[in-house]
Amino acid sequence: MGKVTGFKEFERKDESYKAVEERVHNYNEFTVPLSEAEITEQGSRCMDCGIPFCHSGCPLGNLIPDFNHMVHQGEWQKASLILHSTNNFPEFTGRLCPAPCEKSCVLGIIEDPISIENIEKNIVERAFKEGWIKPQEPKNRTGKTIAVVGSGPSGLATAQQLNRAGHLVTVFERDDEVGGLLRYGIPNFKMEKGIIDRRVAILKAEGITFKVNANVGVNVSVDELKAFDAIVLCGGATQRRSLPTPGADADGVVQAMDFLTQQTKVVFGKEVKDQVLATGKDVIVIGGGDTGSDCVGTSNRQGAKSVANFEIMPKPPGHRSPSTPWPYWPLQLKTSTSHKEGCDRNWLINTKEFIKDENGKLIALKTVNVEWKMVPGQRPQLIEIEGTEKTWPCDLALLALGFTGPEATIAEQLGIELDARSNYKAEYGNYQTNIPNVFTAGDMRRGQSLIVWAISEGREAARQVDIFLMGKSDLPSKNEAGDLVALH
Repeated sequence: MGKVTGFKEFERKDESYKAVEERVHNYNEFTVPLSEAEITEQGSRCMDCGIPFCHSGCPLGNLIPDFNHMVHQGEWQKASLILHSTNNFPEFTGRLCPAPCEKSCVLGIIEDPISIENIEKNIVERAFKEGWIKPQEPKNRTGKTIAVVGSGPSGLATAQQLNRAGHLVTVFERDDEVGGLLRYGIPNFKMEKGIIDRRVAILKAEGITFKVNANVGVNVSVDELKAFDAIVLCGGATQRRSLPTPGADADGVVQAMDFLTQQTKVVFGKEVKDQVLATGKDVIVIGGGDTGSDCVGTSNRQGAKSVANFEIMPKPPGHRSPSTPWPYWPLQLKTSTSHKEGCDRNWLINTKEFIKDENGKLIALKTVNVEWKMVPGQRPQLIEIEGTEKTWPCDLALLALGFTGPEATIAEQLGIELDARSNYKAEYGNYQTNIPNVFTAGDMRRGQSLIVWAISEGREAARQVDIFLMGKSDLPSKNEAGDLVALH
């Protein structure tokens, strides 16, 4: 694959970024693409490694060496066909996926791995530019009707696959725009929303119906869903984790997703009453994951006085930890572009109290340093270190602590069983709940996870729904050899 000696001749090269002082004054994407020649070189680095571990590293089972080889050959349209045969939305994953494929790249054992994610992004952007991505309406309709709840990556993938099988698909989205967390949970500077809109336009032209401001179980009755031949629940894991900490009810302690959603709506001219702003404030972001990073980037763009980031876990090593050897996902420090824009990062720190004034407004945080005690056979124990208490000035505390699971409203109204982790219970093999014609996929089924897993789950669930309705299915599956065919 690629050029036989390419990995010896060319070093990894990633796209660059606009300068910090330029990009923090707007909410646009700020990557600077590589040239076509440079991307071709990067495709040429893909080794003929015998067993491409990138396949197993990718939850979608993307045919990575194949599309890398096409890029090396200059066969961009073929590269697009190969890429779309396993991934409905490479423009999303090419921007937002943490790229587990790269962490399991064989070349990564001795050199920098292939820049798979960036190659993927360039393939799909070239395909849109050249007009290769066009609506593909099914030749025949089955007459079967399917309701998909949720229009995030899982719901969109489910809908497109089932529409391709000839079924009539209606997607219900509770927000005012299609996209789920892609729309309002991901800042515009990481993915501009026109990227979603152009793909949704394709889906609509293919025959999929979208209903927005349709909150199933609230302003849309579950009885309306029962009129469909099958239901697929892709609502995500949206129950936000909070902190059982004194003073957490202070005015100024805000859930990260509320903060991010408000700003994205403002970017697009939507009215947001009493928007939470970081402007001129001492901001502390609690939680060191991607959502916390997004809060850092947004706070800097709003003109925060200072931005600090707290993480209760130890600081990861700068290089892959021996505890997570290749080809596993590495325990390794991640410094995002938002961190580089200005942020005081702190590890092994726990918030003890949110301090408020007489009017209930947040004015400070009290913290203590901690350590983790590891006892064989027991859960790690969090130990506070005496004498390390500290008070931090703080006007705005953003809770970026992840999600505990899906909301239970629909499950309660339909009578769907939950698993031990409060997710909607369904077998992995068929994604079917205890109600035969109700299926579930994505974070709602597996818990908080990656966008690439959401798309994978949507594709696999769609195949199982098709089998349930028709007795068989021609939709592809990563779990069955020979089924990965281009339906693009």
